[in-house]
Amino acid sequence: MRKKLQQAIEPLLKSLFLLCLVFTLAFGHTDGALAASGGRIGGGSFRVPSSRPYSSPRTYAPPGGGYYNPYPGGGFGFPFLIPFWGIGGGFGGLFSILIFIAIANFLVQSFRRVASGNNDSEVGYSSNPDVSVTRLQVGLLASARGLQTELNRIAETADTNSPEGRAEILQEASLALLRHPEYWVYAGGGTQQARLNAAESQFNRLSLAERSKFTEETLSNVNNQLKAAAPKDALPAGGELDNPTRLISEGPGEYLIVTLLAATLGKFQLGEINSADDLRQALRQFGSMPGEQLLAIEVLWTPQAEGDTLTSDDVLAEYPDLKLV
Repeated sequence: MRKKLQQAIEPLLKSLFLLCLVFTLAFGHTDGALAASGGRIGGGSFRVPSSRPYSSPRTYAPPGGGYYNPYPGGGFGFPFLIPFWGIGGGFGGLFSILIFIAIANFLVQSFRRVASGNNDSEVGYSSNPDVSVTRLQVGLLASARGLQTELNRIAETADTNSPEGRAEILQEASLALLRHPEYWVYAGGGTQQARLNAAESQFNRLSLAERSKFTEETLSNVNNQLKAAAPKDALPAGGELDNPTRLISEGPGEYLIVTLLAATLGKFQLGEINSADDLRQALRQFGSMPGEQLLAIEVLWTPQAEGDTLTSDDVLAEYPDLKLV
């Protein structure tokens, strides 16, 4: 009887042991993968761009002095048609012909833009233009300590409220990465197209996906709101409290991940990244984005806190799309 009972219990004990082992490994890996602080710089808005500045009608000076207004009487359409019916200048006059040509040219160009589906080439002609949402990620060896310092400096001094300031942030972050090619290990990125009314949601989804990989944002400057965690709140690096600098300075299995996000007006396409040369070209593209086309930007990096670490297992778990360069 005892032998039969033992034979019945043994499979259950083995199953329970295997289940406990799986849970231990799973939760142990999760804790390690999420033990990374993060930094964030961002700003911008997705408001409808303002239309082309208005200029008052041009006046022409006739030979006898005074001036001649080609649009007498005000109103849209009506003053253009007056000269053709003998009022205010007579049919066949030089100015009537010029006005007619201008109106005809405007109508033809408008119909061409609508027919070709390219009416968003000038932002002022559309309230819902094309927007490109682009993400570029770079994985570097953690020994690139100077890059972390530089990103911290950019976060502490950046102007994230103006188009010029946002363009400068992208330029400075791209330059910081370009200065450390010897530490490049991984890279990835791509561009998604959307209309303006859907671009903000797309941009926010990408941003939240990256931020969710941080345990805490220990340094951030978003819309000129600078926030920093106190040194005592910075994340410890797994039992290395006695020597927090060792984890950053040691080990080829420790990494730094930097993510650049940008939403730009019009068509922008980031090329496929398969090598260091491709990454170099992509960083140059990001760094040269003009401020007037930038709607919103974010620069995110992990780890940010001193003594924090990101292992090769963390990179494989949280950034599976990255490629070796």
